[in-house]
Amino acid sequence: MMKRNLLIKALAVTTCSAIGLTLAACGGSSSNAADTKAATATSAKDLGGMTALVKAAKAEGTITLIACPDDWANWGNIIKLFESKYGIKVNSTNPEASSAEEIKAAKDLKGQKNAPDVFDLGSSVATTNTSYYAPYKVSNWSQIPTANKETTGLYVNDYTGVISIGYDSSKVSAPKSLNDLLKSQYKGKVAINGDPTQAGAAFAAVGWATLQEGGSLNDFSKGINFFKKLKAAGNFLTVGATSSTIASGETPVVIDWNYLNVAAAKQNSNYKTVVFKKNAYGAYYNQAINKNAPHPAAARLWEEFVYSSQVQNQFLKSGALPVLAKSMEKDKTIDASALSKAGGLPDPINLASNKQTDAANTLLSQQWSAIAAS
Repeated sequence: MMKRNLLIKALAVTTCSAIGLTLAACGGSSSNAADTKAATATSAKDLGGMTALVKAAKAEGTITLIACPDDWANWGNIIKLFESKYGIKVNSTNPEASSAEEIKAAKDLKGQKNAPDVFDLGSSVATTNTSYYAPYKVSNWSQIPTANKETTGLYVNDYTGVISIGYDSSKVSAPKSLNDLLKSQYKGKVAINGDPTQAGAAFAAVGWATLQEGGSLNDFSKGINFFKKLKAAGNFLTVGATSSTIASGETPVVIDWNYLNVAAAKQNSNYKTVVFKKNAYGAYYNQAINKNAPHPAAARLWEEFVYSSQVQNQFLKSGALPVLAKSMEKDKTIDASALSKAGGLPDPINLASNKQTDAANTLLSQQWSAIAAS
C-alpha cells in the first residue's frame, strides 16, 4: 500500500519516459482556452466568491488528477464526493505515479486537455518545483498553521502520517515505549516496511526511533543503534512488512506509518495501532495547482474542497492526519472516532528537512547492511 513505491533516493529524479509517452498519447491539444480570470485567481474572492467559483468550475465540467490512488488516503471516496457534490467529472490519471512523475506529466502534457490540474506531492518534490505552481489561498487559509504552507499558497500541506507501532493484540501486549520492543514477548516479531535505504516508510521508522531514543534528525545514529539492539535481542525480523504478512501473522508487530497500520486492521481484526504522542515523526504530502491547468476554476474549487472539514475527515478515516486536525479539534468538527483509530494527534510532528534526509541516507548506506543481513 505504499503510495507509488516512494523511494527516498528517487524523490526528485525518476525515469518515466514510458509513462510520459502513454499519457501524451491519451490527449491532444485543449479545445477550450483556459479562462484567464480563473487561471490567475489567487483566491475565490478574485472570481467574485465561492458561488462564482463553483459556477466557473461547473462550466469547465472536468478536472484531471494524478497520483491519487483510490485506496490511498481515501482518495477514491473523496473523488466520488466531489463528483456528487458539484457534478464535475474527475479524470484520475496514473494513480500510482511518483511525485517526480507528476511534475514530468505537467511538463510533457503542457497545453493538452489531459494535463494534471492539481498535484499531491511529497515534500522534497513540492519544495523544489515551485515554478510549476499557481499561488492560491483557500477560504480557510488562516486556519492552516503557518509552518504547513508556503506563504503565497504555491503549495500547502494536506495530510501526513506519523510513525506508529501496529501489533497483533492476540499475540503481544501494547508497547508503551520503543524500548518495550526489546522485551522477550516480542522475540522474532518486530518488522518495518522495507529497507530504509530505499523505502520511505522504513527510512521514517529509523528517524522516529532516533527521536524516541533522544536523538536529533540531524544524526540518525541513535535510531540505527536501536535496530542493532533489536536485532541482537532476536526481536527484529528482516522480512519487509506488507498487508499480507500482517494478515498471515508473519509480522505481528510493525513499525510503520499509522495510516498503513490502521488499514492493516481491515484484514486482521486483532491488529491495533499505537502512536506515541511525544517525539512524533511525520512526512506531509502537499497540494499544489498546475499553473498551466487546463481547468483552472475546477482546480481551485478542488483545493477549496480538499481543505473543507468533510475531506479533511476523509483523510482521517484512512488513518492519515489532516493538516487542519488541530483546528478541527478546537471547533469540534473533527471525527473523534476516526482520530482515535488513527492513534490520536501528536503535537508537534517532527519533519526531516532535505539536508537531514541526505545526511541520513549517507549514514544508512554505510551502516544498514549489517543490520539487514540475516
